[in-house]
Amino acid sequence: MAIVSSRRSFLKSVACFALLPGACGGSVKLDRLGANDVILAFGDSLTFGTGAGPTESYPAVLERNIGHKVVNAGVPGEASAEGLARLPEVLEEVRPKLLILCHGGNDFLRRLDESKASDNVRAMIKLARGKGIAVVLLATPKPGLPPYMPKFYGEIAAGERIPFEEDVIKAVLIDNRLKSDMVHPNATGYPGFIPSQGI
Repeated sequence: MAIVSSRRSFLKSVACFALLPGACGGSVKLDRLGANDVILAFGDSLTFGTGAGPTESYPAVLERNIGHKVVNAGVPGEASAEGLARLPEVLEEVRPKLLILCHGGNDFLRRLDESKASDNVRAMIKLARGKGIAVVLLATPKPGLPPYMPKFYGEIAAGERIPFEEDVIKAVLIDNRLKSDMVHPNATGYPGFIPSQGI
């Protein structure tokens, strides 16, 4: 099934590019996480876990799966410009080794300028990488029937040479059984961002 494939792909991305760098081909080389290193999940309501309980958000599930601390820094309703303004303080407070960035959805819902969303996402990535923090980018689909993915996520990932996941969120949001409303997963859907098995 597509959802299962996407789940596996997401965790493989985190493991392959952050936890087990020697296991992957390609030119992306990131440091292995140490036992006490922290992952920061940064974004909007999809990161916060709106539509499910705190222990059912994707950062909470990821933490249980991989055995590393994952800080949930999701703010419901936040647009990418607000995220860019907030990120420096969060990075300073959390001091993560890895940032999982999921932003842009509220820009699309509010019909804000897509080019500005692209610029803001790129700026957040550059800010983190300038501090020596590895980044994995999660793309957020634009509303539609079906939802579709803006090209800028892939273009940014290619330009910045960072891991990029295009399908994990879309795979959940096109399945009504996995949603609490039109734009948020439910308690069953959020674990679908990652596989049930650990690394």
